[in-house]
Amino acid sequence: MSEKINNLPQPQEWKASEVEIIKTKSDYLRGSLKESLADTITGAIAPDDTQLIKFHGSYQQTDRDLDDERKRQKLEPLYSFMIRARVPAGVATAQQWLAFDKLADTYGNETMKLTTRQAFQLHGIVKKNLQQTMKGINDSLLDSIAACGDVNRNVMSTSNEALSPVVGELASFAQSISDHLLPKTTAYHEIWLNKKLISEQGQDEEPIYGKTYLPRKFKIAIAVPPYNDTDVFANDIGLIAIVEKDELIGYNVAVGGGMGKTYGMPETYARLADVIGFVTKDKALDVVEEIVKIQRDFGNRENRKQARLKYTLDRIGSQQFVDLLQFRLGFDLEASKPYEFKSNGDVFGWKKAANGKWFLGLFIEHGRIQNTESLKLKDALKEVAALDVCDFRLTGNQGLVLGYVSARDKIKIQNILSRYSAGDAQQLSGLRKHAIACVALNTCTMAFAEAERYLPSLIEKLEVLLKENKLEQDDILIRMTGCPNGCGRPFLGEIGLVGRAMGKYNLYLGAGFSGDRINTLYKEMVSEEEILTLLAPLFEQYAQERSKGERFGDFVVRQGIVQAAQSVTSVK
Repeated sequence: MSEKINNLPQPQEWKASEVEIIKTKSDYLRGSLKESLADTITGAIAPDDTQLIKFHGSYQQTDRDLDDERKRQKLEPLYSFMIRARVPAGVATAQQWLAFDKLADTYGNETMKLTTRQAFQLHGIVKKNLQQTMKGINDSLLDSIAACGDVNRNVMSTSNEALSPVVGELASFAQSISDHLLPKTTAYHEIWLNKKLISEQGQDEEPIYGKTYLPRKFKIAIAVPPYNDTDVFANDIGLIAIVEKDELIGYNVAVGGGMGKTYGMPETYARLADVIGFVTKDKALDVVEEIVKIQRDFGNRENRKQARLKYTLDRIGSQQFVDLLQFRLGFDLEASKPYEFKSNGDVFGWKKAANGKWFLGLFIEHGRIQNTESLKLKDALKEVAALDVCDFRLTGNQGLVLGYVSARDKIKIQNILSRYSAGDAQQLSGLRKHAIACVALNTCTMAFAEAERYLPSLIEKLEVLLKENKLEQDDILIRMTGCPNGCGRPFLGEIGLVGRAMGKYNLYLGAGFSGDRINTLYKEMVSEEEILTLLAPLFEQYAQERSKGERFGDFVVRQGIVQAAQSVTSVK
């Protein structure tokens, strides 16, 4: 035993990156945010504060569509802010939905975005309205602290209780994880709510994170087989619920997932989490906390491109990581339990849960809640929320579940949605139902190309090819992002499109339909015309030569069109 202890990895000293220095000097995330907000000369905040405001759930952005014109007019960029709310397991009340609907109209761009991490995003908020918007979120009994930044982000969990009798228990655990790992700084209340709180210690401390928080963002998700609708292997920690006789007994623990990488830096990569063992549900929170602490102590604080847990895991070794975790816990993980995922998409339509309540899965294209000439979706959902007869459950696929509906109220909801022709996925192609796109242009500073604004029109053209081959009802996962940072989990798409330049994308193929295998680069820098030209013969070949029940991603791997990339592995 002593030999094993002596062989455990040891933390190393890092030359602190610029962001690490900003965090260290920030006085627990305060920085000069108050002064930045009070500065009326500019619509921006101070450079250091653009890092710190992320911890409070906001990003500074510009309208990139207008950047060139404003530069010609010698004006500063049109700055605005995105605010992301923390919604553990994606479960919100009807009143909270109405609150965000109103905030979007009053301070934002009149739309809401449902994210791939089951959170709300508001866009287009100018600096002078930031504080009022934050207060409005807090008044709804939600908040935005830790929705961004180098901390644990929004904790995901399967949200549709009709899929399993343990979903409600999983949502409660997601809330417990979120609360336990929430930063303890009182800066959020001081800056946004004008409340001076006194911590239990009399001064700010971060018992889990420490003064410099984590080296990078940290993501946790829970899923219950056979539904991997949270893409559990794409997270730093993935918890796979193990259910016996309709009772939750614990979780298989997966560590080291992450989708982001950087062009021109082969040392960065997408990675799926390794399954390292099983833990009973009474010890699961202890395991989660210790994994976070290991990342705090061992993560790279010099190079943010190498700072996620996946790089820590690969640097010290998976088995050594498990040994260290078990040493810190004081107990060993059990061998992982058998499980099987069959899909990672949403389930649409009405489903009845074991508790007798009804749950309605709705299709929301790329998570954008808005009114257009053809579809008044925002109005429809506002009218449903005003009934106050259901809750609103955001999914990991940018979808929505109206939950906990009585049989009596079911018809009221359906009548409203039918009147607006809103949310029905029955007439959609299998490709469109399973599409994910990040925000990208015009507001994301990292985007090289379009995603959300463009993918619907590309799908229209792809649907023509699918219909020619009688594949329009086949479920195929397509993901598009404006850059390789991975917000829309593009490397888990059977078809993945990652922006390289305006109108140009890298095309990836061959991910697993259940999220257990990442895809492989097929062609670089392709235009729309080239995308259609490349996929047309593949769809034809798939229609003619696939095996019974074979998924598109599996087919292109079996045929040698692309080589199989990393799949989920078990360490123990």
